[in-house]
Amino acid sequence: MAEAQAPVEEKQAVVAEPEPAPAPAPPTPKKESPKAAPKPTPAKPPTLDDIPDLIKTMTDEKGEKSAAATKRIYELCDVGHKQNRVPMVCSGKWDVLTPLAKCLTQESGDGRHLACLALNNLSIPTENKRVMALGPASKDVIGGLCKVIAEDKQESYLCCICLMNLSFLEASITTILQHSPVDDGSAPLPPLENPNSLIRVLEKLLTNSPSVPKSGSGKSEGVRWACGLIKNLAKSEENAALFGKTEIPRCVVENIRSTTAPPSRWTSNSLEDFSLFVVLNLAQWAGSKEALVEAGAVDVVKPIMSEGDLQGLKATMACAFLGAKWSDFPDGGAPASKSVSELMTNIVEKKGKDGQYAYGVFKLYTATKAYRDLAVSAKEADGSGDSNTKALATPSSVALCWQVISDLVLAATEDAEGSSKYVPDAMSAEYCVCAVEAMLPSVLQASDPPRKSVQTEKAAGELSQMLMTYSDISGTSSKAKASSKNAADQIKTSASSARPILDISHDLWTQYRKREGQPLDTFIAQEKGIEVDESGPLDFLPCVNSKGDSSCVVM
Repeated sequence: MAEAQAPVEEKQAVVAEPEPAPAPAPPTPKKESPKAAPKPTPAKPPTLDDIPDLIKTMTDEKGEKSAAATKRIYELCDVGHKQNRVPMVCSGKWDVLTPLAKCLTQESGDGRHLACLALNNLSIPTENKRVMALGPASKDVIGGLCKVIAEDKQESYLCCICLMNLSFLEASITTILQHSPVDDGSAPLPPLENPNSLIRVLEKLLTNSPSVPKSGSGKSEGVRWACGLIKNLAKSEENAALFGKTEIPRCVVENIRSTTAPPSRWTSNSLEDFSLFVVLNLAQWAGSKEALVEAGAVDVVKPIMSEGDLQGLKATMACAFLGAKWSDFPDGGAPASKSVSELMTNIVEKKGKDGQYAYGVFKLYTATKAYRDLAVSAKEADGSGDSNTKALATPSSVALCWQVISDLVLAATEDAEGSSKYVPDAMSAEYCVCAVEAMLPSVLQASDPPRKSVQTEKAAGELSQMLMTYSDISGTSSKAKASSKNAADQIKTSASSARPILDISHDLWTQYRKREGQPLDTFIAQEKGIEVDESGPLDFLPCVNSKGDSSCVVM
């Protein structure tokens, strides 16, 4: 999901290591024992001013001295010192990232483990993510984390968590997955051709794990958090195309297939939760969709749709993207329509759903695409009828489509007066246009008995004009242009009889525009008047050329 879930704190992912048990006390002698030696003075807690000396020790020393300095750096940014995290990375006073990244290559487990903990904590603030993932030290940081995962060290899962934290910055996800290290002086290698690239390292981790790894083991934690990282990285179409050429889609489908826990028991950030998110994110892109189909994703995910909670919503959208038949959706598609349209509404209104998802976890283009694919599936099942699209074509859902399309139209015009606070992306508007076109048999269902309606005439005129305006926007795809023009024509020709769903959806759309303070006459077709001057409308005279010059004499 910044679709997105809260980054992982070390207290959520790392179990504090217990202190070694004290040695048993010697038996008390009968004679009087000498006074105990005074306890050593506890070390003074580190401060930010100590960072230069700590960096020098980490860089120049090895073994215990270097690990002790790394521990002090970790203590400066632990859960009790969150306020230090941003200054340590973003102040420009020190470079703590490069020496921490170099500690990841140490053979000493203590120094490596402490460096992982420190980098994890530093990767949590949003300000730090950009510096760590895209700044001067990013190659060392990502490279060091990737190397630990590749070598299957016990800290692999910590490195996956750190990379996942960084990948919540969506601007970083392409850079992270493109990591493909080569020896100095060697020619660059594309990620898929380099066994040391991050994508191949993650693929190896997933393919080499036991079919049912022991819960809580280092291997199971590594696989779990690797899937969490892949979930974020798969949000990009470019990244999804790379994933589609690996074994990763098959592995995540197998994670779901082999689980013994029912979906109602899947917790947030569990292996199953992450794996289903990966399926959802990969399913919406053409470059990775086919790999999921070949792995049997539809049959594996289909039973989860009936859950009705977050997992059910994810499964419903994934099945829609993967081309599931309308008959595959439970209860005639009503739950699918309700959950996806509700998600669209929540995204536009910038809110989440209690107990299920926070705002930002899902993108509007994901929800609108799922809605479109559901509408297309329902239409195909209907044939020439409308019994299935009725489940989707509720007035509120159709009104939301009008809203998304018109908001884009207003934002695209030169004077964006009254434009929405939420400006949708072009993909979302296109998906809404295509969804409306698929639902038209239900949207344009005539009243019974048929009757004339001034309201329908007004709605049909305004909506058809809005769709035609949308079709003229620069950058609109040829498919969207054809769909919007076809929908506009059908709506315009339907104005002779009352269309209740069209009327109600238009009324809801109008109420929304009033609340937003948008102009209500933008899409009302008006005849242009003829401008005249004291000489009259000379353009009507046959002897007047295009420049307005005339050889005629006006009497």
